[in-house]
Amino acid sequence: MPAETQLCAVTGANGFVGACLTRRLQTEGWRVIPWTRRSEPGTDAVPFRLGQDVDPALLKGVRALVHCAYDFGPLRWKDITAVNVIGSQKLLDAARKAGVESIVVISSLSAFAGCRSLYGKAKLQIEAHALAADAFVIRPGLVYGNASGGMFGRLAKQVRSSRVIPILWGGSQVQYLLHEEDLGTLLQGALAGRVPPGTGPISAAHAQGWALKDILARIASALGKRPAFVPVPWQLLWVALKSLELARLPPGFRSDSLISIIYQDPHPAFELLNSLGFKCRPFQMSLEMLGGAPGSMSTPPPM
Repeated sequence: MPAETQLCAVTGANGFVGACLTRRLQTEGWRVIPWTRRSEPGTDAVPFRLGQDVDPALLKGVRALVHCAYDFGPLRWKDITAVNVIGSQKLLDAARKAGVESIVVISSLSAFAGCRSLYGKAKLQIEAHALAADAFVIRPGLVYGNASGGMFGRLAKQVRSSRVIPILWGGSQVQYLLHEEDLGTLLQGALAGRVPPGTGPISAAHAQGWALKDILARIASALGKRPAFVPVPWQLLWVALKSLELARLPPGFRSDSLISIIYQDPHPAFELLNSLGFKCRPFQMSLEMLGGAPGSMSTPPPM
């Protein structure tokens, strides 16, 4: 394929998952055009904010679109729908009008029938628009990797900075983990034709579930730390987070994200992933994945 046709737009390229996938695409020979809220002068980044109209001309010459962006700012369902759901639909419609050949939408294992979090419900609606636009949908689990960020990075920061770690009590809190390289392999496979058109949402993670406490314990072991784990009712923390949000003092961690953790899909199906020939490695932990030497991470919000 000629190099000039290897253009891929990535929304949310500054986020943890978006940055991971950008690096992988570049390794595979793609020229990536980041679509971000804040574009740096002198780059080919495209200013993009979910919810705004999207001019199809911005996607001229783009062969693939990877949609990772999600705006966690809105808290009310009406605003979440306007920004994230309708905003994603505008983007997908523009991509199809521009003739983008391949579209991949990054969803979440938090999206499943009967999910309780607003995040999961929004992702389900985004998935519906994506499938109607003949896009591929990937539902990654908890993504980790080298110098992990995102939710996994928050957990690592908490272990690194605290001798006493509150453990959410109540709820299943089972997480399914996905290494960033395995997510990149699945993405590249979709763009290379290894995933048939019309394939439904692909849940992607290793099939072994991990209790949140066990993940924290693995991180602590890699850091050479022995923190004390103190059970805290998750409902108490939810009330505290919700109260801050109602007071318009949004904490660094949202009450709806807590709902996502407590009410994850207890039995995600990975048969489709396996039938397509993709495998995910078991969860393993090392100091390199935690950003290097102890003390280099800042204090996180309570988990």
